[in-house]
Amino acid sequence: MISLVVSLAALAAGYLLYGKFVENVFGPDDRSTPAVTRTDGVDFVPMPEWKSFLVQLLNIAGTGPIFGALMGAAFGPIVFLWIVFGSILGGAVHDYMCGMVSMRHDGASIAELSGVYLGNVPKMIMRVFSVVLLVLCGTVFVTSPAALLAKLTPNALNGTFWAVVILIYYLLATLLPIDQIIGRLYPAFGVLLIVMAITVIGGIVFSGGRYAIPELTLANLHPDGLPVWPYMFITVACGAISGFHATQSPMIAKCLTSEKQGRTVFYGAMISEAVIALIWASAGAAFYGSTQLLNQALGNGASNVVYDISTGVLGPIGGILAVAGVIICPITSGDTAFRSARLILAEIFHLDQKTIFNRLIITIPLLVIGGFLTWFAMVDNRGFETVWRYFSWSNQTLAMVALWTITAYLLKNGKGKYAPFLTALPASFMTAVSVTYILMAKEGLKLAQSISYAIGLIAAAAAFGYFLSIYLRKQKQA
Repeated sequence: MISLVVSLAALAAGYLLYGKFVENVFGPDDRSTPAVTRTDGVDFVPMPEWKSFLVQLLNIAGTGPIFGALMGAAFGPIVFLWIVFGSILGGAVHDYMCGMVSMRHDGASIAELSGVYLGNVPKMIMRVFSVVLLVLCGTVFVTSPAALLAKLTPNALNGTFWAVVILIYYLLATLLPIDQIIGRLYPAFGVLLIVMAITVIGGIVFSGGRYAIPELTLANLHPDGLPVWPYMFITVACGAISGFHATQSPMIAKCLTSEKQGRTVFYGAMISEAVIALIWASAGAAFYGSTQLLNQALGNGASNVVYDISTGVLGPIGGILAVAGVIICPITSGDTAFRSARLILAEIFHLDQKTIFNRLIITIPLLVIGGFLTWFAMVDNRGFETVWRYFSWSNQTLAMVALWTITAYLLKNGKGKYAPFLTALPASFMTAVSVTYILMAKEGLKLAQSISYAIGLIAAAAAFGYFLSIYLRKQKQA
């Protein structure tokens, strides 16, 4: 329990102190934002700060900080460290800078920003990579809530039925102006999500000693012997740092009416997501009592684990309420995943999104592909796990590229002598994570651990060395 309290306090301090430092490095000012200069009534729509925050939180707080945190908890309480420090030093910086740089470029996507600061080849790669990630993300965020809804409804309303319903909702949310569905529903859903998280951890803490939240240890407690590096850093994904957020922040950047709202909306939403991840990691560890039992339960599907924890801790009524929050959480990321994919493809093909026809010719193919992947993922748990693993790796790789893009922005715009290190260090770290994982994972090249570690370290050192050479050259020119 002490470890959880200290972790939550560290996240609060990170927002107040490090978040302010990051804001000062970027230097928001009073210039007009894209929401004001490019208002189109569809995607560029001014929204109040509080509403933008809740929309951003629900965009990014999908299955990742819940399912990812539960799977990360199978490594033991060491996951607390990654959630806390990964969020403060990496994830929140990543989200804030992606949103703010996008605002400075008329709401451009991370793919277009990578082209501006890294060149045309990275732009082409990022265009494909980000759209693939968003479709995978949308698929994950159809499958998991559909499975949970199937558990709460009569047998006739199975997972396939709910998947179709969710995909129809995604069609509407992707096509309609952002303030018509997302802007109206998300504030209420945001409050529900926060209440559900508090309810679950409250049930754990005030269980009369029935459940005990484990204290921090650096030991790897994963029953299958998976190494913490790099598996835990890939598994937790959205709960610490997520490339998916790089696709979401530009969407909300189109809605802010002042650059000074950025720290609350972007940095604050990521810290809030980390709180959700901590709660679910703690709940999983406490409810099952050991990483072995937790890991066995995860073998039957993460959605079943969420259901069991919610009903087990809070009883039938409280459990249904808690699961409702977990259902809403991924759905409200899946819809914006497809919406972000539409916006990126519209940028690529220069299609004006004011007309419904132009939105339809992009959206329909995206949802058809998403529907096929959903069917594959719902065949059995192995299908879902395969999609999740590829999503998680793609997620962290996109975060790596986004961080290097932001680093290039800081280098080019002279944001202080040491400002580029703010993003170059986490970018190097994520380079090592992504390269090492794809080399040794079974869905990757399956190389030996020692070889994968060495190549991952070399890749990170090479990337940082290249950055350092540019940095030193610019310092000499200054």
